[in-house]
Amino acid sequence: MSSRISSRIAAITESATLAVDAKAKALKAQGRPVIGFGAGEPDFPTPEYIVAAATAATTVGANHRYTPTPGLPELRDAIVTKTKRDSKYEITSDQVLITNGGKQAVYQAFATIINEGDEVLLPSPFWTTYPECIKLAGGIAVEVFADETHNYLVTVEQLEAARTSKTKAILFCSPSNPTGSVYAPAQVKAIGEWALAHNIWVIADEIYEHLLYDGASAPSMPVLVPGLADTCIIINGVAKTYAMTGWRLGWMIGPKDVIKAATNLQSHLTSNVSNISQRAAIAAVSGDLTAVHAMGEAFNRRRTLIVSLLNEIPGFICPTPTGAFYVYPSVKGVLGTTIRGRTPQTSAELATILLEEVEVAAVPGEAFGPSGYLRFSYATSDADIVEGIGRIKKLLTEG
Repeated sequence: MSSRISSRIAAITESATLAVDAKAKALKAQGRPVIGFGAGEPDFPTPEYIVAAATAATTVGANHRYTPTPGLPELRDAIVTKTKRDSKYEITSDQVLITNGGKQAVYQAFATIINEGDEVLLPSPFWTTYPECIKLAGGIAVEVFADETHNYLVTVEQLEAARTSKTKAILFCSPSNPTGSVYAPAQVKAIGEWALAHNIWVIADEIYEHLLYDGASAPSMPVLVPGLADTCIIINGVAKTYAMTGWRLGWMIGPKDVIKAATNLQSHLTSNVSNISQRAAIAAVSGDLTAVHAMGEAFNRRRTLIVSLLNEIPGFICPTPTGAFYVYPSVKGVLGTTIRGRTPQTSAELATILLEEVEVAAVPGEAFGPSGYLRFSYATSDADIVEGIGRIKKLLTEG
């Protein structure tokens, strides 16, 4: 008997980060004192000037109707200006496609350029959605792993060792989700030049571009390697920078033929993005970065705090990230030890113990690559960081 569910959809796994967040929220709704480090979501409200722009947009009749699939012309123009301002990358509006969040942009990027059986190099640890989008497009994700001793950053040598005649693209994310690691400009350039030399597409996720610390920078790859512009797709959005996760507004930047093809796909998939969200995004990307920098200061403080506390826990090794709002400690030193009569052998088992024993939610490394790690989002309050990491330390140091 054939399956009721198509094999392609049946092969997809649920988003682990959203699953952990949903479980934490469900326990909170039951009155449990759960502290969640699961979802990558700023805990700040969307800046008021952005909300005001959206509120005003609701009263304009034109926003109650369909608008062009690629996005409002005003927003695409604003993204052209914003991209030049922030990245020094010069593009035209017909190289921009507005999407329902960054996830849709990621999916459409792979769907547009990947054929059945094409291989995509996926630096690991990776965001949990990337391999699922690659599979949906008919591609094969080839993981290239760099551990904590290399600050989770892959090298050109590793990429070259993984390259085959079927390699079509590489996914590049800096600052990284889940590790918070940031590639130095020289590393970005080297990877870009390697991709160009071998005619490999680059899909560059720049969603965390403004969340940088300790003097780190995140240059856009086609700026450092101009020849790459014709084989590079950039993914971005307002979710992380402007605390707008729920507004569902992202975009793709790429060669005109790719953007046109992705627009054709989107015309059948979701049509245009909500006009209210687009009007809010115009205000966001056209405004200054004062509110963004204020949030960044808070994230920086929390980053220092959580790294310090995690490294006090026996068996945890936590590198200091220089971007995004995640830490990614190795917990391999805890695996195999007995915790209240339970002996976790994997980080997934350890995450379950932490949630059930001390009501702290973190995402296990299996969601992002090999076992042996936990991802904590520090896009939460200082008090929750102190309390949550304190609970873990107390549990793991019980006599």
